[in-house]
Amino acid sequence: MSKPAIAEDIRETRLADALSERYLSYALSTIMSRSLPDVRDGLKPVHRRLLFAMRQLKLDPETGFKKCARVVGDVIGKYHPHGDASVYDALVRLAQEFAHRYPLVDGQGNFGNIDGDNAAAMRYTESRMTAVAKALLDGIEQNAVDFRETYDGEEEEPIVLPARFPNLLANGSAGIAVGMATNIPPHNAGELCDALAHLIKFPNVTFDKLIDLIPGPDFPTGGTLVEPRDAIVEAYRTGRGSFRIRAKWTKEKLAHGQYQIVVTEIPYQVQKSRLIEKIADLLNARNLPMLADIRDESTEDVRIVLEPKNRTVDAEFLMEHLFKQTDFETRFGLNMNVLDANNTPGVMNLREALQAFLDHRHDVLVRQTTHRLGKIDHRLEVLGGLLAAYLNLDEVIRIIRETDEAKAELMKSYDLSDVQAEAILNMRLRQLRKLEEIEIRAENDKLMDERKALNALLGDEKMRWKTIAEEIADIKKQFGKKTELGQRRTEIGEPPTAVIVPLEAMIEKEPVTVIYSDKGWIRAAKGHVDDVASLKFKEGDRLQFAIQAETTDKLLVFATNGRFYTIGVDKLPGGRGHGEPIRLMIDLPNGDDVLEMFVAEAGSARKLLVASDAGRGFIVTEDDLIAQTKNGKQVLNLKSDQEAAAMAFVGDGHDHVAVIGTKRKLLIFPMDELPEMTRGAGVMLQKYSQGGLGDVTTLTLKDGLSWQTGAGIRTETNIKSWVGKRAQAGQLPFKGFPKASRFK
Repeated sequence: MSKPAIAEDIRETRLADALSERYLSYALSTIMSRSLPDVRDGLKPVHRRLLFAMRQLKLDPETGFKKCARVVGDVIGKYHPHGDASVYDALVRLAQEFAHRYPLVDGQGNFGNIDGDNAAAMRYTESRMTAVAKALLDGIEQNAVDFRETYDGEEEEPIVLPARFPNLLANGSAGIAVGMATNIPPHNAGELCDALAHLIKFPNVTFDKLIDLIPGPDFPTGGTLVEPRDAIVEAYRTGRGSFRIRAKWTKEKLAHGQYQIVVTEIPYQVQKSRLIEKIADLLNARNLPMLADIRDESTEDVRIVLEPKNRTVDAEFLMEHLFKQTDFETRFGLNMNVLDANNTPGVMNLREALQAFLDHRHDVLVRQTTHRLGKIDHRLEVLGGLLAAYLNLDEVIRIIRETDEAKAELMKSYDLSDVQAEAILNMRLRQLRKLEEIEIRAENDKLMDERKALNALLGDEKMRWKTIAEEIADIKKQFGKKTELGQRRTEIGEPPTAVIVPLEAMIEKEPVTVIYSDKGWIRAAKGHVDDVASLKFKEGDRLQFAIQAETTDKLLVFATNGRFYTIGVDKLPGGRGHGEPIRLMIDLPNGDDVLEMFVAEAGSARKLLVASDAGRGFIVTEDDLIAQTKNGKQVLNLKSDQEAAAMAFVGDGHDHVAVIGTKRKLLIFPMDELPEMTRGAGVMLQKYSQGGLGDVTTLTLKDGLSWQTGAGIRTETNIKSWVGKRAQAGQLPFKGFPKASRFK
């Protein structure tokens, strides 16, 4: 058996060095060749290669369509050696009118929709370039940009496109690289042209003036921009920020004083089907109390119909609530991270991005002019040789007929260049007409004039910027606001004022019964249920609490971890099933359980007594128990081996506290011996040699001590023997007191 071959080129290196070297290569490849657009043409390599391949296939706007599979095949075969699915996805996005403000691909067939449905397979769809894409490629054959070899060295591809159209800002871009990302919203091309023309005249234009010309993004799906002007100015000044976009809606009046709200435009990149699905889920969860129903009546245009709960619901209030709860309002981030002309990534502000486009157009103009001058010089050289031949036509014919080395003889006799001699030899007999000589002289004079003008252009920078301004004016005329494509779609609105909608205005007040089971399942049955015995539970489960409430109420939950949790009754699941586990609504640890549950009295001064199983407690005001988060509010501080054991309301006129331990020792003491706190461990209520606190209640001493039994409430008035001081041990209770050591 032969020994395996040993590789000769083995280098010993640290793993960290090898990883960092390879990861850096990957990061640079991702940044420069995949994720960040070029500031000059606003394209990533895959998009640039797509457009260039379509141009090579002669898929101009005026010609017919070709199958997308043909385009994708050429792209991955010649320029972009990646998966066909990713290339086709990029092509589809360039054709989607709801994704691209100025589509670069004219698609024929199913290219997806705003609901998020996918495009048809590439074998079914067809495509060609749009006029915008043609403007990006305009002049590429005139040495306007540099080319490089493709991955296999068999073809050439442009490094950047000439880009007569300001594509980066007009269509925007998004991408995530390694350690950096970009997110640029689309803008109106007409407004961009105005800003570019102004920047040519005033290179140090202020951002306030730029925002006058470009008031904000212009999204293909419309909507209303409600970001304050100063925030927009700051975002464009730094190249980072965000824009607040809202759906556009109108109020349609119906018969009998009813109305409905119709949404005609939704924020950019929001899938309509998912938006409606989410709103329907919120409706089912009773989180949109002012909304009765939602319908999608869209055809090619968006039409989402919202039905209010009743005609008294204010439309503004309803929409404000929807803006806060749903994607009818979104924020679009601005992170103008791009590759500059030197392929260096960096965040540019609006003025720098516009100036980079102008500088690129200036370079393209110089290169195109220089290229044209070279062509003119070559043609003039050829025409000079032809004119020399016309002046000596008989002698030229003789040399060609009688001389073996006619080319060398012509060059020597008439001081011609190699190009001129070759042109004479290739001249057809029909060109010997007198008319042809006149045409050549006219062409020669015309080219001389053009060369003079081009040389003047290269020598005068002001003339070059004037030419660029004329190009921008032509782009504005072609794609500006006066055209159907260029009309502004996103409305510039006023920032919304802070509308404070009271809970009662958003929630319809209805009677419900909160049902909580022993195993922790909670639900809200409609109406006030009096016959709790008829309630059904899962096998092995039973009723723990049945509380009559209203949908506008808040439920306070006291747990054995000493925390109080707040739940809106309107957010409880309906009473038809078994409900949901309460742990899905509050962050209640698995080792803790619900101890007490009651309806909060908003704005009341009601007081409660809370106590731990160690026999410590204090009085707290109910308003101090309301929690704003699912995590609740810690009120009773506990040690690791302790838990909350009891809670009691302090009734009107109550002046004493009754405490009973698990070992059936009863103690009654004055309430003024207890402190009132918002949070803490409290003071000792009763001392225990064994066991701990069983229950606590408050009472008016002269009225006696009351407790709950199966037959009703019982009261004992002869209780003076059990009255003592706080923190005493107490004594066994009187006859008839329940053995469970509970007051309720």
